Amino acid sequence: SWARRCVQETGTWGNLIGLACGLCFDFNKFEPNTFLVGTEEGKIHKCNLSYSGQYQYTFEGHIQAVYKVRWNYFHPRTFISASADWTVKIWDTKSPGPVMSFDLGTQVVDVSWAPYSSVVFAACTLEKVLVYDLEYDKVGKRGETKQPKQSKLTNIAFSPKDPVILVGDDHGGVTLFKLSPNLTPNLVKVPKSDEKKIGPDGKPIETKPDPKAPIEPPTPEQIAAEEEQKMEKILALVGKFDKDDL
Repeated sequence: SWARRCVQETGTWGNLIGLACGLCFDFNKFEPNTFLVGTEEGKIHKCNLSYSGQYQYTFEGHIQAVYKVRWNYFHPRTFISASADWTVKIWDTKSPGPVMSFDLGTQVVDVSWAPYSSVVFAACTLEKVLVYDLEYDKVGKRGETKQPKQSKLTNIAFSPKDPVILVGDDHGGVTLFKLSPNLTPNLVKVPKSDEKKIGPDGKPIETKPDPKAPIEPPTPEQIAAEEEQKMEKILALVGKFDKDDL
């Protein structure tokens, strides 16, 4: 295991005592060796496999156990956390504390970013699921639904292909909730480039784009760039508000 490897390299458990109360972890898709560990005391440790005997940084902001941490799919510095202190917090690794916080009024057992958007996420408490869209509303939820059964919710996940959220419960069941159209991805439309026509002189003839021409779907690279910019704008706006408050 990773912990055993750390002990073999350092020869001691001393530097790993803080990980004994780790409750969750997540690896950064942009930096495969970098991962986060959420702890029982409310701290979030940023770690790296290349420095297995110590933390790179510790983020503090929660006052109770951190049940879930997840890196953003599109923005390399952003991650989200869910805690027993009733809050969901969004973090930027450039900032020592959370950049945004949402109070759900009860312990939050799980949180997940939408795989199609950098600014949409869902959180679940023991009884309900809440969906947020930061581009639409930076304070309040966009949607909410309650668990129809008597069981308690435990986990949440977005479908990677369909507009649905899957929610697990403590009775072993999985419930599917369909997302409303206003929460589905708004993809960037890229006009299909017209084929260049060549004149008698061998030079291309300039033509105006045909408005009726079919629209090519955006490439994954275009989608990723657009989504990264969305989150960057949110972080810049939040940072501006923080400076204005000082």
